[in-house]
Amino acid sequence: MSVQTGLDILVVEDFRRVRGKSIGLVCNQASCDRQLRHILDLLLALHRRQQLNIQAVFGPQHGLFGHTQDNMIEWEGMRDERTGLPVYSLYGAHREPQPCMLSDLDELVVDLQDVGSRYYTFVWTMALCMKASESAGIPVTVLDRPNPIGGLLVEGPTIQPGLESFVGQYSLPTRHGMTIGEVAKHLQQTHFPRLELNVVAMQGWSRDLYWEETGLPWILPSPNMPTVDTAVVYPGGCLLEATNLSEGRGTTKPFEIFGAPFVDAWKFSDALNGLKLRGCRFRPTTFQPTFNKHAGKICGGCQLHVQDRSQFQPVLTYVAIMQEAVRQSGLHRAKEDSTDRFVANSHETDLPGFAWRLPPYEYVYDRRPIDILAGNEWLESAVSNLDPLERISERMREESEAFGPARQAALLY
Repeated sequence: MSVQTGLDILVVEDFRRVRGKSIGLVCNQASCDRQLRHILDLLLALHRRQQLNIQAVFGPQHGLFGHTQDNMIEWEGMRDERTGLPVYSLYGAHREPQPCMLSDLDELVVDLQDVGSRYYTFVWTMALCMKASESAGIPVTVLDRPNPIGGLLVEGPTIQPGLESFVGQYSLPTRHGMTIGEVAKHLQQTHFPRLELNVVAMQGWSRDLYWEETGLPWILPSPNMPTVDTAVVYPGGCLLEATNLSEGRGTTKPFEIFGAPFVDAWKFSDALNGLKLRGCRFRPTTFQPTFNKHAGKICGGCQLHVQDRSQFQPVLTYVAIMQEAVRQSGLHRAKEDSTDRFVANSHETDLPGFAWRLPPYEYVYDRRPIDILAGNEWLESAVSNLDPLERISERMREESEAFGPARQAALLY
């Protein structure tokens, strides 16, 4: 299979869509064509021949070329020494482009690689760019790219009003099964109706394809997304950021490896395998993170091995992982006592058992991280009270299916 991304199509068309325009460019290190040429370098050749004008460059979380390793680390803009262009950070003092940044633009071009999970902030950087461009009367062109975990499967809850954040500004299921161009089309249809949006669609992509089947090179879209396998587990694995379990940051297998110093790896693995969760197995392991939670400490835990992607349910699987951590820590209580379950919890990570982390999280200071990530307040209770996985799965299915018509209206493939 040979898929052409939106950028590849732009190259084949000899950039006719942007020639003669003054543009802003939203991109990062993964914004390359299939020959590994970066979009900024491709456009600079035209810029230097005065065939277009690159007015400004914008970078998302982790920086223009992915230099901030850990999550929730801000970076500030600068004038790029190599190109002489102004580079604006959209993960620092501002997350939404300011009017002065958009002045004199004819068009804003977005070329970012999403990973298919609602938490991933690049789609929300795009959303804020769309919002600012609608206000400024500037068209937005999105260069579409594959959803690396396919476009068929949808899983997880949507977002309840009041729980919007930079890991979910508008409601999507956790695993949304859309490309970034389709997400843009959905946002334009539901939130930015006055925006002129142009999506440069891919050629050769179909919804059943995982990244390895596209023929495209994998470039880390962010430092802790090293492989497609990481993206496969991420719709569930990111939930661990709301706990004192390490989600494997600071290891070579982030989100596939998880655990903590208080976890008995073999007991944990046996219990999880006993649940017979679909499409996966757990292997006991120990690890020592180099940064983030439990840095420098020996942790017990598991590596999750996905054996059948078509059967694997990442969100439900990591809900089960959190429930088992609650169970083995002895922290589950009767529902009538659940109101004080956070009293003993802390943002510190060296507690003797499982705990939920307290705010702040992704610029939110008055909501618990688990509620922000889940998009609701019921999932924390369902995990803490060890509600049956079947009941949790059914509730998530109901929410994701309710989103179905809006999703269908935005599909391009």
